Amino acid sequence: MNTIYKERKIVSRLFAVLLSALLMVPLLSSCGGGSQKANVPPPVDDTVSRTVSDRTNQTEVKKGLGTGQKVALLAGAAALYYMYNQHKNAPQEGAQGKYYLSKNGRVYYRDAEHRAHWVTPPAEGIRVPESEAQKYREFQGYNRNATGRDLTGITSSAAPAL
Repeated sequence: MNTIYKERKIVSRLFAVLLSALLMVPLLSSCGGGSQKANVPPPVDDTVSRTVSDRTNQTEVKKGLGTGQKVALLAGAAALYYMYNQHKNAPQEGAQGKYYLSKNGRVYYRDAEHRAHWVTPPAEGIRVPESEAQKYREFQGYNRNATGRDLTGITSSAAPAL
C-alpha cells in the first residue's frame, strides 16, 4: 500500500510540474524583444478610394497635350511604372511626393507617419505623349495591351524594403 501511495505522489508531482511549465509558455513567449520592423505599420491599400488630388493631377496631364500631338494610353503596369518614374526623385513624402518600387512589383509611397500606401493607376489610364510613352511599350497596359511585362524584377537601389 505504501508503494501505491509513493507512485501516486510521484505521478501527481510530475503532473504538477508539467502543468506549471505549460502555463509559463505563453508568459515567456510574450516577453520577446521583437524586431525593429514591428515599429513600422503595415501597408495601406488605397485601391478602393482615389483621392481628389490624383484625379486633379490626371486632368493636368491631359490639359498639357496639344490637339495635334500623338498620345499613347498607359494603363496597368505601364501606367504604374510611369507614375513611379514621375515621383521617384520627389523631395517630399506623401501621395504627391516620393514613390518607391517594392520587391513584389508594386509601387507605394509613405505618408507622414511612414505608413506605406499602395499606388494604383487610374482605371481610365494615363494619356502620355507618344514620344515619352515609347519607353513603356514593353509593359502590360501600353495602349491597353493585355500582354507584356509586369513590374516584378525591376529593382530600384533607392527603394527601402517593404
